[in-house]
Parts: sequence; C-alpha cells; structure tokens
Amino acid sequence: MNNIAVVGAGTMGNGIAHTFAQSGFKVHLIDISDVSLKNGVTTITRNLDRMVAKETITNAQKESTLKNITTFTSINDGVKNVNLVVEAATENVDLKLKIFKQLDEVCDKDCVLATNTSSISITQIAAVTNRPDKVIGMHFMNPVPIMPLVEIIRGYTTSDAITKTIMELSETLGKTPVEVNDYPGFVANRILMPMINESIETLFNGVAGVGEIDTVMKLGMAHPMGPLQLADFIGLDVCLSILNVMYDGFKNPKYAPCPLLVNMVRAGKLGVKSGEGFYDYSESKKAEKIAKQFIK
Repeated sequence: MNNIAVVGAGTMGNGIAHTFAQSGFKVHLIDISDVSLKNGVTTITRNLDRMVAKETITNAQKESTLKNITTFTSINDGVKNVNLVVEAATENVDLKLKIFKQLDEVCDKDCVLATNTSSISITQIAAVTNRPDKVIGMHFMNPVPIMPLVEIIRGYTTSDAITKTIMELSETLGKTPVEVNDYPGFVANRILMPMINESIETLFNGVAGVGEIDTVMKLGMAHPMGPLQLADFIGLDVCLSILNVMYDGFKNPKYAPCPLLVNMVRAGKLGVKSGEGFYDYSESKKAEKIAKQFIK
C-alpha cells in the first residue's frame, strides 16, 4: 500500500495524513471545503515546524512530508489509484454511510476502506458496501502524529487477511495496533467516555469544581490531562455523540449523557473548537499552550 486517501481535513484527518506522509506514503487529502484543506495543510506544516525545532526531524524530512500530500475537493478524483482510504469525517452515522456508499462505487475493487470512527459500528458501515470483507476500523488517537495507539476494529465480515494487512501497515507508521471487536465504543471510548461523563456528573452535582476535579485525576491518578480538560480537547459534541452511540447500543443507563453535557453542546460550548467549554479558550494562545504541555 503506497497510495493512501484520507477523507476529511479536520483535526483527525490532517493528523492521519501527516502521519502517513511522514512515513513515505503518497497521500491524497480530500475535503469538500477549500478552507478546510488549507487549514489542514497549515496545521500539518506548523506541527512539522515544531518537530524540526525539537530536532526530531530534519528540514528535508519536513519538505518531503509536505510533498507527499496532494489535496482534492472531490472524492471521485481523490481516490483514483489508491490502495487504502481512511475516512475521518464528522462522527455522524448518516454522513459516514453516505461517504462509504460513494467510496464503494468509485474506488478500485481491491481498495481497502477504513474508518477512523471512535464509536460507530464497523459492521453497519460495511453493510452499505459491496466489499464488507475489506472494510475495517482504524481508530487513531489525538494528536495523531504523537499518540502511538491505533485501535484496529474488525467488523462482522472483515477478513483475516485485511486485518493482518492493516495491523502490519499501522506498525510501519510507528504505531502500536491493537485488534478489537466491533461493539459500541470499542475499547478506548467504552472505558474513557463513562469516566468523562462521571466527571461531568460530579461537577453537575456540585461535588467539586472543574479545576478541583481535574487536579484530583492528574495528581491522584497520574493522568497527563484532567478528564474535563480532555473532554474540551476531544470536543464536547464528539463526547456526546459517542455516549449516545453507546447508550443506544447497550440500552444501559450508565452510558446516558449527563444533562450538563447535553446543555453545553446545545449552547454551542464545545471546548477548544468553539473557544469555550469547561475552560475558556477565547485566547487562541492559551489553548495552544495547553496543547503543547500535553504533547511535550
């Protein structure tokens, strides 16, 4: 697999494109928005500049990485002659199903279709294609260029051969792939999101404040970032979406989103992306400073 397409130039998409391109793959970064593509490439360039400044890569490696990325505003054009497509669009099941129907129609018959979904059923996504054995989950962690884990999720009909190929491919990226089965939330979010939700419940019930809750988890549990701050960086809308998927999938009230989380999303307080969540990110430098502390 030498030619890769990534659908979606947002936080996860540009991170995935960066990671593949830095490992020597030719990457087609696809988004319907020119602005999103420009912002995505700007983010990749800025992250590469940081790596050069820290002397983890050379300037020549930075330039080589950027040359490996070509942008497209059309899926049909962007997926020509690629061996693997990694979808990293918004965590919305209807949108993902629509994208995979289109990918199945226009991609080469041997092309593997992967999704970076953090909770949506791989089996459900695969069912709208004529190649369910070649559909798989590649759940990267944020920030993608830094975090070593990739959850490899096999759907009900994902083949052993495709699973093995994607596991080995992930290792060539310098990642540690972990194979998991297709159940709501997989492993990472099935464990993480209830913790975040319980932290929000603790705040909602007036047990302690935002800073106090995060401090307890950082100093008492050795977490690099408190759960409320982490929720801000993930995006409160994304947290809500994942919890809803698990609640619908398991019908267990322990996955029901806290009313405070629901109200904050309704109010547009989504965390870093909106400038305000549990913390205030109205000063862009403030959010960038916190992010640097997290990925140091």
